[in-house]
Amino acid sequence: MNHTKTLRDLLAQDNCNIMPCCFDALSARLIQQEGYALTFMSGFAASASRIGAPDLGLMSYGEVVDQARNITDAVTIPLIADGDTGYGNAMNVRRTVAGFAKAGCASVMIEDQVAPKRCGHTPGKAVVARDEAFDRIRAAVDEREALRAQGGDILILARTDARHEHGLSEAIDRAAKFAELGADILFVEAPQTEAEMREVCANLPGPKMANIVEGGATPDLPNAALHDIGYSIAAYPLSLMASAMQAMVTTLRAMRDDARPNQMDFSELRQRIGFDDYYEASERYGSSKRT
Repeated sequence: MNHTKTLRDLLAQDNCNIMPCCFDALSARLIQQEGYALTFMSGFAASASRIGAPDLGLMSYGEVVDQARNITDAVTIPLIADGDTGYGNAMNVRRTVAGFAKAGCASVMIEDQVAPKRCGHTPGKAVVARDEAFDRIRAAVDEREALRAQGGDILILARTDARHEHGLSEAIDRAAKFAELGADILFVEAPQTEAEMREVCANLPGPKMANIVEGGATPDLPNAALHDIGYSIAAYPLSLMASAMQAMVTTLRAMRDDARPNQMDFSELRQRIGFDDYYEASERYGSSKRT
Protein backbone atom coordinates (compact mmCIF):
# COMPACT_ATOMS: atom_id res chain seq x y z
CA MET A 1 0.00 0.00 0.00
CA ASN A 2 1.28 3.46 -0.94
CA HIS A 3 0.69 5.34 2.30
CA THR A 4 2.21 8.54 0.92
CA LYS A 5 -0.25 8.60 -1.98
CA THR A 6 -3.11 7.98 0.45
CA LEU A 7 -1.97 10.93 2.56
CA ARG A 8 -1.54 13.13 -0.50
CA ASP A 9 -5.09 12.27 -1.62
CA LEU A 10 -6.45 13.11 1.85
CA LEU A 11 -4.72 16.49 1.76
CA ALA A 12 -6.20 17.25 -1.67
CA GLN A 13 -9.75 17.04 -0.28
CA ASP A 14 -11.64 20.09 0.96
CA ASN A 15 -11.62 18.83 4.52
CA CYS A 16 -9.87 19.22 7.86
CA ASN A 17 -8.79 15.72 8.82
CA ILE A 18 -9.15 14.96 12.52
CA MET A 19 -5.90 13.21 13.48
CA PRO A 20 -5.71 11.59 16.93
CA CYS A 21 -2.05 10.97 17.66
CA CYS A 22 -0.70 7.59 18.71
CA PHE A 23 2.25 6.62 20.87
CA ASP A 24 2.61 2.90 20.15
CA ALA A 25 1.25 0.13 17.95
CA LEU A 26 -1.81 -0.52 20.12
CA SER A 27 -2.96 3.11 20.26
CA ALA A 28 -2.47 3.36 16.49
CA ARG A 29 -4.50 0.19 16.00
CA LEU A 30 -7.38 1.63 18.04
CA ILE A 31 -7.29 4.84 15.98
CA GLN A 32 -7.61 2.81 12.79
CA GLN A 33 -10.36 0.61 14.24
CA GLU A 34 -12.40 3.70 15.05
CA GLY A 35 -12.28 4.81 11.42
CA TYR A 36 -9.76 7.64 11.42
CA ALA A 37 -7.98 8.13 8.10
CA LEU A 38 -4.49 8.93 9.42
CA THR A 39 -2.41 9.28 12.57
CA PHE A 40 0.73 10.95 13.88
CA MET A 41 3.29 9.48 16.25
CA SER A 42 3.42 12.13 18.97
CA GLY A 43 6.95 12.67 20.23
CA PHE A 44 5.61 13.77 23.63
CA ALA A 45 3.46 10.67 24.02
CA ALA A 46 5.98 8.24 22.50
CA SER A 47 8.72 9.45 24.85
CA ALA A 48 6.40 9.01 27.83
CA SER A 49 5.31 5.56 26.67
CA ARG A 50 8.65 4.13 25.55
CA ILE A 51 11.14 5.53 28.05
CA GLY A 52 8.91 7.06 30.74
CA ALA A 53 10.56 10.44 30.29
CA PRO A 54 9.52 13.90 29.07
CA ASP A 55 9.78 15.05 25.45
CA LEU A 56 13.05 16.94 25.88
CA GLY A 57 15.19 15.29 23.21
CA LEU A 58 15.96 12.23 25.32
CA MET A 59 14.83 9.61 22.80
CA SER A 60 17.46 8.79 20.19
CA TYR A 61 16.92 8.57 16.45
CA GLY A 62 17.15 4.78 16.63
CA GLU A 63 14.49 4.56 19.35
CA VAL A 64 12.12 6.89 17.51
CA VAL A 65 12.40 5.15 14.13
CA ASP A 66 11.97 1.77 15.83
CA GLN A 67 8.78 3.02 17.50
CA ALA A 68 7.52 4.26 14.12
CA ARG A 69 8.30 0.90 12.49
CA ASN A 70 6.29 -0.93 15.17
CA ILE A 71 3.34 1.34 14.43
CA THR A 72 3.45 1.02 10.63
CA ASP A 73 3.63 -2.77 11.04
CA ALA A 74 0.36 -2.68 13.00
CA VAL A 75 -1.83 -0.41 10.84
CA THR A 76 -2.65 0.35 7.21
CA ILE A 77 -3.52 4.06 7.58
CA PRO A 78 -0.83 6.68 6.87
CA LEU A 79 1.52 7.53 9.74
CA ILE A 80 3.23 10.91 10.10
CA ALA A 81 6.37 10.56 12.20
CA ASP A 82 7.99 13.14 14.45
CA GLY A 83 11.56 13.56 13.17
CA ASP A 84 12.34 16.32 15.68
CA THR A 85 15.29 18.46 14.53
CA GLY A 86 16.65 15.72 12.27
CA TYR A 87 19.14 14.55 14.95
CA GLY A 88 22.12 16.57 13.79
CA ASN A 89 23.24 18.57 10.77
CA ALA A 90 21.73 18.58 7.29
CA MET A 91 23.21 15.19 6.44
CA ASN A 92 21.65 13.73 9.58
CA VAL A 93 18.34 15.19 8.43
CA ARG A 94 18.69 13.31 5.15
CA ARG A 95 19.37 10.06 7.04
CA THR A 96 16.37 10.71 9.27
CA VAL A 97 14.04 11.21 6.31
CA ALA A 98 15.39 8.08 4.61
CA GLY A 99 14.99 6.05 7.80
CA PHE A 100 11.38 7.02 8.33
CA ALA A 101 10.57 6.34 4.68
CA LYS A 102 12.12 2.89 5.00
CA ALA A 103 10.03 2.33 8.15
CA GLY A 104 6.87 2.88 6.09
CA CYS A 105 5.94 6.39 7.21
CA ALA A 106 3.86 8.53 4.85
CA SER A 107 5.41 11.75 6.12
CA VAL A 108 8.06 13.00 8.52
CA MET A 109 8.10 16.24 10.48
CA ILE A 110 11.31 18.29 10.65
CA GLU A 111 11.43 21.37 12.88
CA ASP A 112 13.60 24.40 13.52
CA GLN A 113 14.11 24.16 17.27
CA VAL A 114 17.52 24.16 18.89
CA ALA A 115 18.59 20.64 19.85
CA PRO A 116 17.66 19.11 22.18
CA LYS A 117 14.11 20.12 21.27
CA ARG A 118 11.21 20.63 23.66
CA CYS A 119 7.48 20.06 23.48
CA GLY A 120 6.01 23.01 21.59
CA HIS A 121 3.70 24.00 24.46
CA THR A 122 6.29 23.95 27.25
CA PRO A 123 8.70 26.70 28.42
CA GLY A 124 12.29 27.20 27.36
CA LYS A 125 12.17 26.37 23.66
CA ALA A 126 14.31 28.26 21.14
CA VAL A 127 14.86 28.05 17.40
CA VAL A 128 18.00 27.96 15.28
CA ALA A 129 18.96 30.79 12.92
CA ARG A 130 17.15 31.03 9.61
CA ASP A 131 19.99 29.61 7.53
CA GLU A 132 20.19 26.45 9.62
CA ALA A 133 16.42 26.09 9.65
CA PHE A 134 16.28 26.39 5.88
CA ASP A 135 19.16 23.93 5.44
CA ARG A 136 17.22 21.33 7.42
CA ILE A 137 14.20 21.60 5.14
CA ARG A 138 16.36 21.80 2.03
CA ALA A 139 18.10 18.58 3.07
CA ALA A 140 14.78 16.89 3.84
CA VAL A 141 13.41 17.82 0.42
CA ASP A 142 16.62 16.67 -1.28
CA GLU A 143 16.27 13.27 0.38
CA ARG A 144 12.60 13.07 -0.61
CA GLU A 145 13.60 13.67 -4.23
CA ALA A 146 16.36 11.07 -4.00
CA LEU A 147 13.84 8.56 -2.66
CA ARG A 148 11.44 9.32 -5.50
CA ALA A 149 14.18 8.76 -8.04
CA GLN A 150 14.56 5.27 -6.56
CA GLY A 151 10.82 4.52 -6.54
CA GLY A 152 10.15 5.58 -2.95
CA ASP A 153 8.26 8.53 -1.53
CA ILE A 154 7.59 10.47 1.65
CA LEU A 155 6.07 13.88 2.39
CA ILE A 156 7.91 16.58 4.33
CA LEU A 157 6.03 18.29 7.15
CA ALA A 158 7.99 21.44 7.98
CA ARG A 159 7.47 22.92 11.44
CA THR A 160 8.54 26.22 12.94
CA ASP A 161 8.44 27.18 16.63
CA ALA A 162 9.53 30.76 15.97
CA ARG A 163 6.24 32.22 17.25
CA HIS A 164 7.33 31.69 20.86
CA GLU A 165 10.58 33.65 20.75
CA HIS A 166 10.37 35.86 17.65
CA GLY A 167 6.68 36.49 17.03
CA LEU A 168 4.10 35.38 14.50
CA SER A 169 5.50 37.30 11.52
CA GLU A 170 8.85 35.52 11.78
CA ALA A 171 7.10 32.17 12.07
CA ILE A 172 5.04 32.88 8.94
CA ASP A 173 8.11 34.06 7.04
CA ARG A 174 9.98 30.88 7.93
CA ALA A 175 7.08 28.66 6.96
CA ALA A 176 6.70 30.51 3.64
CA LYS A 177 10.36 29.81 2.89
CA PHE A 178 9.86 26.15 3.85
CA ALA A 179 7.11 25.99 1.21
CA GLU A 180 9.38 27.66 -1.34
CA LEU A 181 12.03 25.04 -0.61
CA GLY A 182 9.52 22.29 -1.37
CA ALA A 183 7.92 21.26 1.94
CA ASP A 184 4.61 19.45 1.42
CA ILE A 185 2.82 20.41 4.66
CA LEU A 186 3.36 23.47 6.85
CA PHE A 187 3.06 23.64 10.63
CA VAL A 188 3.36 26.90 12.56
CA GLU A 189 3.39 25.76 16.17
CA ALA A 190 1.44 27.44 18.97
CA PRO A 191 -0.48 30.40 17.52
CA GLN A 192 -2.21 31.82 20.56
CA THR A 193 -5.55 33.13 19.23
CA GLU A 194 -8.03 32.32 16.50
CA ALA A 195 -6.95 35.53 14.77
CA GLU A 196 -3.35 34.28 14.70
CA MET A 197 -4.50 30.95 13.30
CA ARG A 198 -6.37 32.76 10.53
CA GLU A 199 -3.32 34.91 9.78
CA VAL A 200 -1.17 31.78 9.46
CA CYS A 201 -3.52 30.09 7.00
CA ALA A 202 -4.22 33.25 5.00
CA ASN A 203 -0.52 33.88 4.39
CA LEU A 204 0.77 30.39 3.65
CA PRO A 205 0.24 28.10 0.66
CA GLY A 206 -0.69 24.42 0.57
CA PRO A 207 -1.83 22.14 3.39
CA LYS A 208 -1.45 23.40 6.94
CA MET A 209 -1.60 21.50 10.23
CA ALA A 210 -3.06 22.73 13.52
CA ASN A 211 -1.76 21.22 16.75
CA ILE A 212 -4.41 21.12 19.47
CA VAL A 213 -3.07 20.43 22.96
CA GLU A 214 -5.84 20.48 25.54
CA GLY A 215 -4.77 23.19 27.97
CA GLY A 216 -2.02 24.37 25.59
CA ALA A 217 -1.38 27.71 23.90
CA THR A 218 -3.54 27.19 20.78
CA PRO A 219 -7.35 27.52 21.02
CA ASP A 220 -9.19 24.19 20.98
CA LEU A 221 -11.68 25.03 18.24
CA PRO A 222 -14.32 22.75 16.67
CA ASN A 223 -13.29 20.93 13.51
CA ALA A 224 -15.68 22.99 11.37
CA ALA A 225 -13.98 26.18 12.55
CA LEU A 226 -10.51 24.76 11.83
CA HIS A 227 -11.66 23.86 8.32
CA ASP A 228 -13.07 27.35 7.82
CA ILE A 229 -9.79 28.87 8.98
CA GLY A 230 -7.91 26.83 6.37
CA TYR A 231 -6.35 23.84 8.09
CA SER A 232 -6.11 20.45 6.36
CA ILE A 233 -5.12 18.50 9.47
CA ALA A 234 -6.04 18.91 13.13
CA ALA A 235 -3.59 16.96 15.28
CA TYR A 236 -4.47 15.97 18.85
CA PRO A 237 -1.11 14.81 20.26
CA LEU A 238 -2.05 14.08 23.87
CA SER A 239 -5.76 13.17 23.88
CA LEU A 240 -5.20 9.40 23.92
CA MET A 241 -2.17 9.50 26.20
CA ALA A 242 -3.93 11.72 28.74
CA SER A 243 -7.07 9.56 28.64
CA ALA A 244 -5.08 6.34 29.02
CA MET A 245 -3.04 7.71 31.92
CA GLN A 246 -6.17 8.93 33.71
CA ALA A 247 -7.83 5.54 33.28
CA MET A 248 -4.78 3.70 34.61
CA VAL A 249 -4.42 5.98 37.62
CA THR A 250 -8.15 5.63 38.38
CA THR A 251 -7.90 1.84 38.18
CA LEU A 252 -4.78 1.68 40.35
CA ARG A 253 -6.40 3.81 43.04
CA ALA A 254 -9.60 1.72 42.94
CA MET A 255 -7.66 -1.54 43.27
CA ARG A 256 -6.27 -0.38 46.62
CA ASP A 257 -9.86 -0.42 47.87
CA ASP A 258 -10.52 -3.81 46.26
CA ALA A 259 -12.77 -2.12 43.68
CA ARG A 260 -12.85 -2.38 39.89
CA PRO A 261 -13.83 0.64 37.77
CA ASN A 262 -15.56 0.25 34.41
CA GLN A 263 -13.17 -1.17 31.85
CA MET A 264 -13.24 -2.79 28.44
CA ASP A 265 -14.84 -6.22 28.33
CA PHE A 266 -12.29 -9.04 28.02
CA SER A 267 -13.84 -10.33 24.79
CA GLU A 268 -13.66 -6.89 23.14
CA LEU A 269 -10.11 -6.43 24.41
CA ARG A 270 -9.04 -9.70 22.79
CA GLN A 271 -10.79 -8.82 19.55
CA ARG A 272 -9.21 -5.36 19.28
CA ILE A 273 -5.73 -6.70 19.96
CA GLY A 274 -6.16 -9.28 17.22
CA PHE A 275 -6.71 -12.65 18.90
CA ASP A 276 -9.77 -13.44 16.78
CA ASP A 277 -7.95 -12.68 13.53
CA TYR A 278 -5.01 -14.80 14.63
CA TYR A 279 -7.16 -17.80 15.51
CA GLU A 280 -9.12 -17.53 12.26
CA ALA A 281 -5.92 -17.49 10.20
CA SER A 282 -4.35 -20.30 12.23
CA GLU A 283 -7.19 -22.67 11.33
CA ARG A 284 -5.39 -23.28 8.02
CA TYR A 285 -2.47 -24.88 9.84
CA GLY A 286 -3.09 -27.94 11.99
CA SER A 287 0.00 -27.47 14.12
CA SER A 288 -1.02 -23.90 15.02
CA LYS A 289 -4.57 -24.65 16.12
CA ARG A 290 -5.64 -24.01 19.67
CA THR A 291 -5.66 -27.05 21.92
